[in-house]
Amino acid sequence: MPVSNYDIVIVGAGPAGLTAGIYAGRARLKTLLLEKLIHGGQVMTTDLVENYPGFPEGISGFELSDRMRKQAERFGLEFRSGEVLSLEPEADGHRLRLEGEELRAGAVIIASGARYRNLGVPGEKALTGKGVSYCATCDGALYRGETIAVVGGGDTALTDTLFLCRFASKIHLIHRRDALRGEKFLQEQVFAQEKKGKVEIHWDTVVEEIQGKQAVEALKLKNVKTGEVSSLPLAGVFIFVGITPNTAWLQGRLSLDEWGFVFTDANMATSVPGIFAAGDVRNKLLRQISTAVGDGAIAAFAAEAYLAERHNK
Repeated sequence: MPVSNYDIVIVGAGPAGLTAGIYAGRARLKTLLLEKLIHGGQVMTTDLVENYPGFPEGISGFELSDRMRKQAERFGLEFRSGEVLSLEPEADGHRLRLEGEELRAGAVIIASGARYRNLGVPGEKALTGKGVSYCATCDGALYRGETIAVVGGGDTALTDTLFLCRFASKIHLIHRRDALRGEKFLQEQVFAQEKKGKVEIHWDTVVEEIQGKQAVEALKLKNVKTGEVSSLPLAGVFIFVGITPNTAWLQGRLSLDEWGFVFTDANMATSVPGIFAAGDVRNKLLRQISTAVGDGAIAAFAAEAYLAERHNK
């Protein structure tokens, strides 16, 4: 099996991975960025990014990620398509196995991201970015004065329902059970908004279909206890039924939390020396483009320092 050697291998080409690539390239380190799909990560699903500094009119997710990639290429970052099948930490470097090839790297930056859990209903995929969203802080301001829905009943769903109350005229909170799962304090706040008429809770209800031609127009709902089916006209739907990190290939290699997110310290260092993590794959409070960029910069700087220390020993 052929083996290629690098100073740094970055896994994942979202904002965290691209930023790490920019910093590693500027440090003149031999760096490879691997992405199994397309560069950009979750940001590619967002039509308009309005909360990233420096773009007062907003910028499309595609354009923002494309600019990041071009900037990284200008500093000599090597891009390749490929999926890492396994990671083998070693004292003198780390081995990453791909299909038919092996890579060796002095340091590894894991920026493989996370994926939002889907409802898996008709219309969801086709209308993602066209009224279907998984990020209230990214897209909430687009729905000023509109009627929207939130699907879920945990902490994220309740927190983001309260956040969306700043913009939407009416929010339909759709929950498949007869009691919310989020913490009591959040529940109390949501119920207060319900009394004001700002929020309407649909208990024991699931989404069967997201309807619309060019954008979301309505939801097809079903009450799981009565079997009643109804249609709910609205302009957008926010889905908060969980997020899953892309870390299956890291099981047993790094310290992960109970949901599979990678534990790191403030320098993005994982439980294994020379392996760093950045962006949504990390155990952290906020998952945004801006925080991913910060993570990526820190991870690359820390990896550079790690390599320099090893070289001087």
